[in-house]
Amino acid sequence: MPIEINIRSNLKEITKSLSDLAYRQVNFAAAQAINDLARQVAVAERDNIKATFEKPKPFTVNAVGVSGATKRTLTAVVYVKPIAARYLAPYEEGGVHKLPGRALLNPKNIRLDQYGQLSRTVLRRLKARRDVFIGPVKTKDGEVNGVWQRVPARRKQPATLKLLIRFGDAIEVKKRLGFGTTGRDIVERGWSGAFDRAMARALATAR
Repeated sequence: MPIEINIRSNLKEITKSLSDLAYRQVNFAAAQAINDLARQVAVAERDNIKATFEKPKPFTVNAVGVSGATKRTLTAVVYVKPIAARYLAPYEEGGVHKLPGRALLNPKNIRLDQYGQLSRTVLRRLKARRDVFIGPVKTKDGEVNGVWQRVPARRKQPATLKLLIRFGDAIEVKKRLGFGTTGRDIVERGWSGAFDRAMARALATAR
């Protein structure tokens, strides 16, 4: 999933027509331009995550990072931090959801957090409750495995079971982030302008 920005081959053509002063500044300017583009890519990828998922957690949005270029390396890398990269990979490469445990947790009759997801402590709290159990139950629609609450009888209503969280198998991912496509488009469209601006700044401050 990381996007590498490396423009060494492009610089070979640029340096043919540069003055001696500009030639001495070219690698510095190129590194600045690359880092400018890398930051633009990172911002675009964070916006992309926000647009692709409904209420993504800050942990996911902020997982996009940048490893900057220097005038020696002339390479920047825009990447997703390892934990988020694991569960975001199917949205770039295809495949099924990466599950945090053995099964997909499908909330039913339970309050979700502000991001529309189960908080980390919910399942642990439910396991500790005496009126809750985890396991399969035979229903009219077949066996359903999940987290169930025993609802006691009230007046004329008999005791029932309420499904809080249903366990399921990993399903095919249908959405795509287009992480690589977004990055390449920004670099291809923006390189010339970013380099010209960086070179102008480098020449203005050169001694």
